[in-house]
Amino acid sequence: MKAVLQRASQANVRVDGVVIGQLKPQLDGAFGSGLVILLGVEQGDVDGDSTYLAQKAAQLRIFPDAEGKMNLSVKDAGGSVLVISQFTLIADWRKGRRPGFSRAAAPAEGERLYLHFVEELRQSGLPVETGSFGAHMEVSLTNDGPVTILMESQLAQEKKT
Repeated sequence: MKAVLQRASQANVRVDGVVIGQLKPQLDGAFGSGLVILLGVEQGDVDGDSTYLAQKAAQLRIFPDAEGKMNLSVKDAGGSVLVISQFTLIADWRKGRRPGFSRAAAPAEGERLYLHFVEELRQSGLPVETGSFGAHMEVSLTNDGPVTILMESQLAQEKKT
């Protein structure tokens, strides 16, 4: 499983021109800051992969504290999360000029693990909105920093052993 985390000052996702998910506005009415997470599920990924990545994403200290140091998690910063499924993260681009997607999870399993990831984030107390699994989506965001982090569950688990 792969996740691309982007710290954003605003973000939304549209399907057929209609906003179906967005970062929640702050209480003062300003744009909502938070995380946009693009999630790709690979064959062989299990619930533990999505739990592990969701917990890491929720706790990752990549938001500035009062002194401007990256010392706060998205929850500490009062942010929200927008999760978008993106099987193209699993692309194998090494051979030829057209990427292959044979390592991506089957759609039913990919959606199940995507929804599991979303639920894990919600259980951590974060406000979470989503795109539409399998739909053609238009994602708009303002990357804040820019801060973009790639997380891979299997790679992280292999390094632990």
